[in-house]
Amino acid sequence: MTEADLIIVGAGPAGMAAASTAAEGGAGVLLLDRQSRPGGQAFSGVTVNGDRREFLGKDYLAGRILVDALHNSNIVAEYGASVWRLERGARVVWSQNDVSHISSAPHVLLAGGAQERPTPFPGWTLPGVMSAGAAQLLMKNAGLLPRDAVLAGSGPLLYLLAAQMIDTGARPKALVETQTRLSLLKASRHLPQALLAATTLLKGLRLIRRIRNAGVPGFTGASGFRVRQIADGDLSFSFNARGQEHSFTTPLLLTHQGVVPSTHISRASGVDHVWSDAQSAYQPVTDEWGATNVPGLHIAGDGAGIGGAEAAEAAGRLAAFDILHQLGRLSEDQRNRSAAGPRSALRRAMAIRPFLDAAYAPSRELSEPVGETIVCRCEEVSADEIRKSLIDSAQGPRHIKAATRAGMGPCQGRMCDLTVCGVLASCGADMSAPRARTPINPVRLGELAALAPSQET
Repeated sequence: MTEADLIIVGAGPAGMAAASTAAEGGAGVLLLDRQSRPGGQAFSGVTVNGDRREFLGKDYLAGRILVDALHNSNIVAEYGASVWRLERGARVVWSQNDVSHISSAPHVLLAGGAQERPTPFPGWTLPGVMSAGAAQLLMKNAGLLPRDAVLAGSGPLLYLLAAQMIDTGARPKALVETQTRLSLLKASRHLPQALLAATTLLKGLRLIRRIRNAGVPGFTGASGFRVRQIADGDLSFSFNARGQEHSFTTPLLLTHQGVVPSTHISRASGVDHVWSDAQSAYQPVTDEWGATNVPGLHIAGDGAGIGGAEAAEAAGRLAAFDILHQLGRLSEDQRNRSAAGPRSALRRAMAIRPFLDAAYAPSRELSEPVGETIVCRCEEVSADEIRKSLIDSAQGPRHIKAATRAGMGPCQGRMCDLTVCGVLASCGADMSAPRARTPINPVRLGELAALAPSQET
């Protein structure tokens, strides 16, 4: 059993900012992250890349400032640590090197970030089809470049990845986007607010110009995604756009449909969640400091609602100030004055979200698949099987899981929960947030058995 003032789960922008802020305020911090190094998704590998991969951009390299701030004697950081249970009384159960540990603190901050939204369509489980986010992680951590790849889906990450590929000499074969001119027109009403984040808007426009100047074939309003394997391991990717059918042969298809809050651990911890129409995902209910309905539990960063790295950093600092106040290390006035800067930064960073959410809303076709399209990759459950279970009296996510095993595989529903909810919504059925249970991450039976009787979970 180890103890601290604050346990932070996740060493991305929110977790790192919260850890350094709390430590500077005199709190003892235990920082847990399942990766081998700090940085999260946004700054993955930044501690070892140095300036070797300049194509990743200045915003990425700026993550080293957050990493360097972790060098504080009040911070104990454990990497390769997989948190698999959060108990009442603020006890966190986590595993490292096949050994389980229990740590306690009066406060816990969940900063687990986001995950990519699934993009199911016929053939999406074939070798050679992977998410754009996964490809970017390989670029950051291993220097592996996706060559002759087709990018398909929607969202600003596709522009960033395409520009990075161009800068490395691995120009994409095509950029196939699902958003339509109508969605962009509807999003334009949010432009006045988005101008508060003018710097971010300009970055996006520069990325789009770079892609066009590189001569990458572009398609919008695309639908009817389907892929099949052909000779020599290549893929044939087909889609409809501009009233015509198009097809590309490629060794690698990178898909993306935005990101959503990672909520497995917060749902398992009893935190209230609501459906966000704007972001088409469930997200936890928090106050302006990231506090939840569970005493002693805060959530910050993309895990509380998608906002990006700058917003996550600001939210992490706000949560830390509130926790320092509750620990008695800051007065209410000191907390509020310290929070002025981060709150202003958060407001600026979030100003562009309504525009982005409207302009790059997920494709309904991909969110509500039909036919033999696989929904649950772990158990190979198709969209038709889920719809059939509804006809056979299943009434919600829990019944779907019992009837089809969707969500019962190794990923514990991370890759299919949202799609199952989309299928349920298309059928007019209950789509309440699926219940998440511990262990949140896979744990060996030996690790459970090795826990002392006084620490039984």
